[in-house]
Amino acid sequence: MKRIISLFNIKFIMQELLQEQQTFEKLDYSEKKLNGREFIDCTFKHCNFANADLSRNEFTDCLFEDCNLSMAKFANAKLNNVRFLNCKLIGVSFTACNDFLFEVGFEKCALDLTDFFKKKLKKTIFQDCSIKEANFAEADLTEAKFLNCDLFQTTFDRTNLEKADFLTAYNYTIDPELNRLKKAKFSTNGLAGLLGKYGIDIR
Repeated sequence: MKRIISLFNIKFIMQELLQEQQTFEKLDYSEKKLNGREFIDCTFKHCNFANADLSRNEFTDCLFEDCNLSMAKFANAKLNNVRFLNCKLIGVSFTACNDFLFEVGFEKCALDLTDFFKKKLKKTIFQDCSIKEANFAEADLTEAKFLNCDLFQTTFDRTNLEKADFLTAYNYTIDPELNRLKKAKFSTNGLAGLLGKYGIDIR
C-alpha cells in the first residue's frame, strides 16, 4: 500500500534519497531543484513541477497524473517505464534524459514544443495528446502509436517510423523521402500530410 506524501510533509521528500511505493499529492516544486533522488513505483498526483530542475533523478515504474511539468529540466535523468496521464509537458527536452532503459508513455498530455531528438521510442504510445511543434528528428519510433494525436508542425526528419501507427493522428507533415516509413500505417485522410510537398491536389 502506497503512503501519501502531501504538502504538509514535503520535507520528507527532501531528506530521503530513495522513495518506494509512495504517492505524492499536490506538491509544488515549481522553479525548485530536486536532484539525485530515486523513485520506484511512485505516483505523483496534482503536483506542480513547472520550470523545476529534476536532473539526475531516477524514476522507475512511476506515474505522473494531472501534473504540470512544463519546462522542467531532466538532464541525465533516468525514466524507466514512466507514464504521464493528463499532464502538461510543454517545452520539455526528453533528449536530455539518460538513454539507459528510457521508456515512457503519454495519455491525454500536452506535449507541444517538446524535444525527442535522437531518442529511442520503440513501441511508445501517445494517446489523445497535443504534440504541436515537437521535434522527433533522428528518433527511433519503430512501432510507435500516435492515437488521436495532433501533430501540427511537428518535425520528422531522418526519423525511423517503420510500422508506426498514424491511422488516427492528424495535422502531420511527413516527407517520405527523408524518413523511414516501411509498413507504417496511415489513413487515406492523412495522405495530404505525406504528399503535400509534391503539390498534388488530393480530394
